[in-house]
Amino acid sequence: MSMISAISLWLIPIIIGLILIYGTIKKVPTYEKFVEGGKEGIQIAFSIIPFLVGMLVAISIFRASGALEFFINLFRPLFDLVGIPPDIVPLALIRPISGTAALGMTTDLIATHGPDSFIGRLASTMQGSTDTTFYVLTVYFGAVGIKKMGDALKVGLLADLVGIVATIVVVTIAFA
Repeated sequence: MSMISAISLWLIPIIIGLILIYGTIKKVPTYEKFVEGGKEGIQIAFSIIPFLVGMLVAISIFRASGALEFFINLFRPLFDLVGIPPDIVPLALIRPISGTAALGMTTDLIATHGPDSFIGRLASTMQGSTDTTFYVLTVYFGAVGIKKMGDALKVGLLADLVGIVATIVVVTIAFA
């Protein structure tokens, strides 16, 4: 077994052990605190379910209605002019909304075009260069009761746009 494998195998149990030892030394009831944390986690999970259901329904309606295909076909000449493969556009649109849907699209693109193809590399890089902005805002902001999220939405979408543009430029320079 290599040194890195051994370290990675033992690191988390050692950290957990050190936390428990430190808590015991400080006379913190560690088991009780662990149970309290578990209760809070379950409460948070139940509180975010309505936000998740709403977001998933909206994504399904957007895709099933044909709005996504309509958008892609409407702007196809512009995408071709700029050098953006139309196959990657749905991923760029869905990634800020749902990580699971984006991962499914990335998997489909890689299965269709291959992992070493330009589109496969573009999809993989985009998957890692952007975030699920709407998911973060609806779930996490909703769970803690933040109502005003306009500025966070603008910054998150701007970061996603920068990630998408940077992905296209870098992958084009490196692999095209």
